[in-house]
Amino acid sequence: MSISAMMTYGLFVFGLDTLPYQEFQRRMAWRHPSNARVGAPPASQYVGRDEETISLTGVLLPEITGGRISLALVEEMAEQGKAWPLIEGTGYYYGNYVATSLQTNRSIFFPDGAARRIDFTLELKRIDESRNDTLGAISRKIRSYL
Repeated sequence: MSISAMMTYGLFVFGLDTLPYQEFQRRMAWRHPSNARVGAPPASQYVGRDEETISLTGVLLPEITGGRISLALVEEMAEQGKAWPLIEGTGYYYGNYVATSLQTNRSIFFPDGAARRIDFTLELKRIDESRNDTLGAISRKIRSYL
């Protein structure tokens, strides 16, 4: 079985058999603070880029797609507090991102309480490219899930 990558976040591959997202939202902003002036409109100045965020939302159907292990791996990466490179399946490099939140909503349950449907939203925030000390690495804990 071959895995086609929709996106990679560090060493985690988003795909149909792991965490298939259905929506990709990217927010970019630029800063233009202003100063009040007497007898004139406020003067503004461009001072650079603001925060950049990406939101991935999707539906996980454990019978068909990935399961709890996929969510656990992303959660473990977030717990490290490190940044990971985000690369689209097309090869486009977005930069290094930290996970700022992971929200899940479980519904339609099996008799044992396992969810048949898990809706998820993963929020990522871009960090300064020059901060190599914040980059993530494989954890022993991740290997224990495999």
